[in-house]
Amino acid sequence: MVDLERIKQQTKQGLTELLDQAKLETGDLFVLGLSTSEVQGQTIGQDSSIEIGRTIVKTIISILKPLGIHLAVQGCQHINRALVVEKEVARQYGLEQVMVYPQIHAGGAGQIAAFENFKEPIEVEHIQAAAGMDIGDTFIGMQVRFVQVPVRTSVGTIGQAHTTYLRSRPKYIGGPRAKYTWDPFNRKS
Repeated sequence: MVDLERIKQQTKQGLTELLDQAKLETGDLFVLGLSTSEVQGQTIGQDSSIEIGRTIVKTIISILKPLGIHLAVQGCQHINRALVVEKEVARQYGLEQVMVYPQIHAGGAGQIAAFENFKEPIEVEHIQAAAGMDIGDTFIGMQVRFVQVPVRTSVGTIGQAHTTYLRSRPKYIGGPRAKYTWDPFNRKS
């Protein structure tokens, strides 16, 4: 039996610690990769749980929405890792809609929960999120913009699923005379 309250608290704690380090801004995209099978201690894709999906997605929405951060929920390989986003977000970011609807074993419980909780959910093929949370090794790296930086939190697992966190930062460019902090008076430190 899975303790949904514990999963909710672990999700909340991990996400809060990530957001403290990621310094996201209103309007940023955040990607969630989720294997509810892994949360239960099963092999990814083998034992999906809509209750776990709903618990995790609702918890994340309750934190991100007041901050104006947009959630994208990545599906599994059976739908080419398409992402559920709000239609308004797809328009805002110029994301191309694709035609597929998640099922319990194709897209997964997290995507179904997003469809249940979003106002106008649609699927898109790819995003460039500012940060993300990967519950169960679903590999969200392709959806987080370059340069990706791993974030360490006190929450390494949610349920029994290995959990990783990513944020992004701008690329450092230039040569030996380049600076990475702004000093309009060019003072020496």
